[in-house]
This record gives sequence, C-alpha cells and structure tokens, in this order.
Amino acid sequence: MMKTDPVSTYTWIPLTIQDEAEDLVPVISATKEFFYDEDGNEWIDGISSWWTVIHGHRHPNIVQAIETQLKSLDHIILAGHVHKPAEILSKKLLELAENDFEKVFYSDNGSNAVEIALKLAIQYYKNQSVEVEAEAEVGSEDSLSGGPSRESFLIFSSSYHGDSIGSMNVSGLTYFNRIFANLRFPTFESPAPNCFQCKFGKTPDSCKTECLNSFEEEILKERYAGVVIEPLVFGAAGMIFYDKKVLEKIQTLCEKTNTLLILDEVFTGMGRLGKNFAYQLAGVKPDLLAMAKGLTGGCLPLAATFVSKKIYSRFQTKDPFRSFFHAHTMTGNALSCAAGIASVDLLLSEKETILSLESNLRKNMKELQNRLGGKLKNPRVLGAIAAFDWSEEIAEDEYLNPIGKRIRNQLKKNFVLLRPLGRTIYITPPYTISSDSLEKIFQALYEVLSNLGRGIE
Repeated sequence: MMKTDPVSTYTWIPLTIQDEAEDLVPVISATKEFFYDEDGNEWIDGISSWWTVIHGHRHPNIVQAIETQLKSLDHIILAGHVHKPAEILSKKLLELAENDFEKVFYSDNGSNAVEIALKLAIQYYKNQSVEVEAEAEVGSEDSLSGGPSRESFLIFSSSYHGDSIGSMNVSGLTYFNRIFANLRFPTFESPAPNCFQCKFGKTPDSCKTECLNSFEEEILKERYAGVVIEPLVFGAAGMIFYDKKVLEKIQTLCEKTNTLLILDEVFTGMGRLGKNFAYQLAGVKPDLLAMAKGLTGGCLPLAATFVSKKIYSRFQTKDPFRSFFHAHTMTGNALSCAAGIASVDLLLSEKETILSLESNLRKNMKELQNRLGGKLKNPRVLGAIAAFDWSEEIAEDEYLNPIGKRIRNQLKKNFVLLRPLGRTIYITPPYTISSDSLEKIFQALYEVLSNLGRGIE
C-alpha cells in the first residue's frame, strides 16, 4: 500500500484546494516514463509531468550535458555578456524553426515567454509611431505616448497562456483567472474554434470558418496589436482540436490588417504534434512565438520567445527609448541552455519515435472506445496527444468538474499519473514511452471508467 500525506507541512501545493484533503504522493526518484514513491511503487507518468519530460525522466544525455556544463560555468548575467550554451541553443532553435525567426529571447517559464511577446508587440507599434514622428522632425521621448493605439489583443475563449498578469489577461476568462477579472486590460474575446463540437454543426469538409465571423468583424477595425492563440490545440481548456484552415484564415486577416500573429507553443512546441512546431503543421508563419515546457526535457526551467526579422528590425536602434528593456535574473542560464541543447538534439533523433507513438495511441484509443462504448466521447489523437471526453452528466463542466478528481484518484490505485481536465481525459506521455507502459495506462483507464457507474469512489 502506498504511503500518502494529506497535506504538505511547508510547501503550498499548486492547483489544490488547501482545506480539502488530497493525498500527496511522496516521490523519491524517476527514470524514463516512471517515478517511484517512498514504498518503492513504480508509477507511470502519463502526462510527462505537465508536458515537460518529453524524452523521459533524467535522460542520460541531458543529465550528462548539465554535469559537463557545471564544470565550467553555472550562471552569468546575460546583460553585457554571452556564453556558448546560449549561442549554440539559439542557433539550434532557429534552425528547428527553419529560420523563420531572427532572434531568441530567453526567460524561464511559459507565462514569461508570452509576456515578452505581448510587450514586444505593443512596443513594435510604439516604435513605429516614433519613427513616423522622427521623420516629421518631432520625435522625442514624449512621442512614445502617441501613434496608433494598438495596445490590446484579440484572444479566444478556451485559451490558456499562463497565470502571470499579462499572460492571464490574454487567456479566455475561465476558472484560472475569473477572480482577477478586474485586473484585465482590454481585449476582444472570440469564441474558440472546436472541430469536435462545432457550434455551427459543420464538418471539416463543410467548414467555412464560421467560428471566426465575429473575430473577422473585429480585426478589420485595425486597432489591435496582435492575435494570441494556441495553434491547433487549446491545451488546458480540454485538449480542444481545431483545423489548420482556422489558422490560415487568421494569418490572412492579420496580414490584411497589419496585426501581429502571436503563437503560444509552450505546449505544442518541441514535437508534441509531430512536427517541431505546430505552426509548421498548419502551414502558417507567426511574427512571435513562445515556447517552454519540453525545451529542457523537464530537467531545468527555460523558455524562449522567437522574434521574426520584421519585429526585430523595429528594435535595431541606438535610441534608448526604442530599446526593449526587459530581463529576468536567470535569463539564458548556462545550465538550462546546456540541457536545452541536449533536448533539441534528442528531438531531432525522435521523429520516428513520435510517429510510432501516435500510431500506438490511435490503436489503444480505438480499443478503449470499443470496450467502453458510447460513454467515451470525441476520441482524438494528434502527434503525442490522445484525449477524449467522458459522458458523465455533471453540471460543472470545466476544470473543477468533480469527475476529473474522481478519475485521478482512482488511477492512483493503479499507479498511473493522469490529471483529467474536468471530464476531458488526456494522455501526453514521454515520446519514448514503451508500448507496455502505454497499454497499462489504457487498461487502468478501462478499469476505472467501467467502475464509475457502479458508484465506486
């Protein structure tokens, strides 16, 4: 029997109702797709520990890269300095993105990567206004307050971009941020596309992107700094998939209205959908892109914001009032960059592994659907993501839907880590997970879900 602690003595556990008993699993070690508790029980990490451990826990290549780097340099302030790990990783990342971008700006988590993109977008237009005024011989420090009023963003209802103030503001108004609604700066929130539950009753063949009608009407007003969206999959909202024609239409409208396209690939980047980045799968090209999660294979914090040549050129100046003054203490940390280099190299060697995993997920999903029948709704697989909705009728249909916690707690008895998003159950394992472990996850799901109707808690 596994040992659990109902609360932590000193640590505030996130995404947890503090006075509601929830047993915590004391973890001692981890390797590959497994982690081990105090009693030596072997658990399967079916979500790559919040989508980060894409190559498996403690991959020896990444561990070795960190150990080697630690022998020469741990950290140095990146302002006024540079080091090889940062330069090598930036070059590799730009190549991973097929040189669609000019520069890489480092931070340490996805929320920060998004915030940097937002600030760059707003200042891009501010700098443009300064340039225009300078040509008219009226440029000055005060002119930063003039120019086009492009300071807000077009966003989507099911999006999640992080929990810091800026990234929270461009997320849809949900359970994550509703308490802080009064802190939100102006945005225009459009209904999120959802190709498995289309509100217009369309199929991929009959779709004319009707879900973008209100969005199109608003963007044509030409007053927004950018569109912020997760490409092809809205992750935290319930693994909502949508067709690439939606992104194609958004990019066309952005180009028509001189609005920046900002993609949040914190989750979908680093191969999660089968390509290096989701935008490559969709056939679009953003102005700014945020990534994090699997960048270091889950070993160390690191995030990056990719900046296109169009954006970067607006900041190439000796004018201090047009410079981008933003930094984080650990920006470009040498150890994190070394881990990132190893992670990128592993990704390039795992293309066939991801394709094999996608095929394996499809096979297991089909078998589970056949075994559970009509209660398994909207089964969907893309790259290294598998998801479905459970048909249990419960009023609360969001993240706080109690069915998710019931399923999660039951899976603990099978030593399987999954964290359903309400009634949406998803599997996002390490790309290197064995077929045997994947089958164990789906078998555990079958046992838990088939027993739910019998009142087992």
